[in-house]
Amino acid sequence: MNKTALRKKYKALRNFLSENKIEEKSLAIANKILAIPIWEKTYFHIFLPITEQKEVNTEFILHILSGKDKEIIVSKADFATRKMTHFLLTDNTRIKKNEYNIPEPVDGIEVPSTKIDVIFVPLLAFDKKGHRVGYGKGFYDTFLSECKPDTIKIGLSFFDSEELITDVFEGDVQLDYCVNPNQVYKF
Repeated sequence: MNKTALRKKYKALRNFLSENKIEEKSLAIANKILAIPIWEKTYFHIFLPITEQKEVNTEFILHILSGKDKEIIVSKADFATRKMTHFLLTDNTRIKKNEYNIPEPVDGIEVPSTKIDVIFVPLLAFDKKGHRVGYGKGFYDTFLSECKPDTIKIGLSFFDSEELITDVFEGDVQLDYCVNPNQVYKF
């Protein structure tokens, strides 16, 4: 299936999820992440979910990272340049929703992409080869291409993998893992 069809399919599937189901599935995803060999790393980038889009609630993962004393990084999107600026999440970080309802840091200590060890990636769908479908704006493809080659990229999904995304192109950055409530896919 192509990306356009997959976006439509998975947005519709997400719309059927109740708030309780989202919480239950998000907790199961966080528990599955504990089995991935990433815990010796230091700098973890995580997205703050757009609740209106019924994204995976990353609060459970944030608690795990915090409990393990990891450096947590969140981003702010610039829609004019389609780039993201990354900030260290601290007790003083103010989070505010932008015009697209994306929770973002207002300001803070900037962290370069090259310092990040692990990235939790939002997505709508993924396939068995580790390709993903996002919202189509290219923010994460740009961001992931700026990172170190050994940065671990972990997609988070409520659903199982598709067999194949048919219109993958060269600039698409593959995931290393994808986690859903039932399993961890390794690519």
